[in-house]
Amino acid sequence: MARIKPQALLQQSKRKKGPSRISAASIIFYALVLVLVGFFLLATYRHWSNRSRLQLENNSTVSDEGDNSFPDSKKSELPEYAVLNTSKGSIIVELYKESAPEAVDEFIDLCQKGHFKGMLFQRVIKHYVIQAGDGQGTGAADWNLRGKQPTSMKHEAFMLGTSKGKHTNKGFDLFITTAPIPDLNEKLIVFGQVVRGEDVVQEIEEVDTDEHYTPKISIGILDVTLKQKI
Repeated sequence: MARIKPQALLQQSKRKKGPSRISAASIIFYALVLVLVGFFLLATYRHWSNRSRLQLENNSTVSDEGDNSFPDSKKSELPEYAVLNTSKGSIIVELYKESAPEAVDEFIDLCQKGHFKGMLFQRVIKHYVIQAGDGQGTGAADWNLRGKQPTSMKHEAFMLGTSKGKHTNKGFDLFITTAPIPDLNEKLIVFGQVVRGEDVVQEIEEVDTDEHYTPKISIGILDVTLKQKI
């Protein structure tokens, strides 16, 4: 029997050995690779999920803005309050944009144009009304004041209004009632109510006037500031 050479025996012994063991360093390396792949897949999923959600929200917002079924969306952007800064102090008025939208729109537009800056109180009638404006057209002087006998508390004091009828550039006057007026809606377009500064209204009401209810000293509106909140 022929002898097997030592080199051949070495090769045969290598073939008979089982598979080599994987080192701990290799296991840690592959585990890190799997973790990184998992994080990458999770981040990708979240990115596309958030992107899809934002697209849906944007499409919904555009649809709401273009939908005529929400006519009050524009109104909600209008100022809620007006601050009448007078020479006697500040009067804060809440605007009735729901019940008198046209008057409120015109009032806001004139405020932005500075229409009321420097406007004087031309009529002051105690326990009735104070008027700021040029005094022309429908105004306090046209009312039957001397024979008035209010018998109803239907309309409150400290309501803000303007005379009815088509206004000219200088015809938008302001009236603030100082007592309940039963036929208020027949005289004025009411578009607001004083919520702060009633004491200022009463101080203006108490000034001395002549026989035409014109104050003997000049009292006016310095400016008007529009606010969304107070």
